[in-house]
Amino acid sequence: MHAVLTDSHAVALIGMFGGVLLGLAARLGRFCTLGAIEDLLYGGSDVRLRMWAMAIGVAVFGSFALIGSGLLAGTDSFYLSIRWMPMASIVGGLMFGYGMALSGNCGYGAIARLGGGDLRSFVIVLVMGVSTYVVLAGPLAPLRDLLFHQAPVTTDTPPGLAHHAAALTGLPVAGIGIALGLTICALTLMSSSFRTDPRAVIWSVVVGLAIVSGWAGTAWVARTGFEALPVVSHSFSAPVGETILYAMTGSARPVSFAVGSVAGVWIGAFVGSLIKGHFRWEACEDPRELRRQIIGAAIMGAGAVIAMGCTVGQGLSAFSLLAISAPVTCLAIFAGAAFGLRQLIEGFSPAE
Repeated sequence: MHAVLTDSHAVALIGMFGGVLLGLAARLGRFCTLGAIEDLLYGGSDVRLRMWAMAIGVAVFGSFALIGSGLLAGTDSFYLSIRWMPMASIVGGLMFGYGMALSGNCGYGAIARLGGGDLRSFVIVLVMGVSTYVVLAGPLAPLRDLLFHQAPVTTDTPPGLAHHAAALTGLPVAGIGIALGLTICALTLMSSSFRTDPRAVIWSVVVGLAIVSGWAGTAWVARTGFEALPVVSHSFSAPVGETILYAMTGSARPVSFAVGSVAGVWIGAFVGSLIKGHFRWEACEDPRELRRQIIGAAIMGAGAVIAMGCTVGQGLSAFSLLAISAPVTCLAIFAGAAFGLRQLIEGFSPAE
């Protein structure tokens, strides 16, 4: 098997599988972070925000079910093995949210819109990917490391809500996580407007399962394979930059989960746009709009590196393991996006 399919190929296919589900959810289920925030603040609807909550609940339940069955060691993940820095979550989240509002999409949303033929999103993807690596490993990396040094966890208890609760109560980590996941799902379903929208419920579950598939698949490869590959799930900040690097130097570097994930979202979004009949080529006709999107994408990329994740990386993958950083980063992203949207939609003139 390994002569034909290497471990790197396997994790790339696993990433592509989940990515396709996420791409379909974006186009067929209208699953979108910025759209959910806009609906809540300016549209009077919380259905799409509840879609995120439902996806989180499903992802938490599934991830801790894997932990309880011994198929996943959550502490092997990036989110629970790096010391949590509150200021990094807040500053990075605010930057990401504000940049997302300026550009009109997060990384995941931009890839999904690109799958529908939006060439403006192609610019966002490129700028965000480059910006991410400028801060992660490029000229600004020393400054980022000086201000927000990412150090391994040195305590016995990982920076996870379930792990801290287990340390305090003596209850099993998996049991606490499963209970919290089910609680999140139950609270989300209390809304009749969400509960009576089958499309919203179904695609929320699909998104949650896509996150779980990443953990399950990469943990299986790490457990049974021969290569020392990380246990990861979906994120669209550094992986976007990694995909750009792979496109340029693929003959010199192995394919990865990140590359498969990004490609999968594009494929799923492309198929979804064809199913809906929404595929059409679009370009930016206003230089001012393009300038705003470029600035926003650059801020997004930098913020994602500081916060150690984006709306999907922290908002879903880290949240699925109940990392302490996840809710803090999500709240900061919401606040940054709300500030940016107010600037764009309402301006800052005093209310009369």
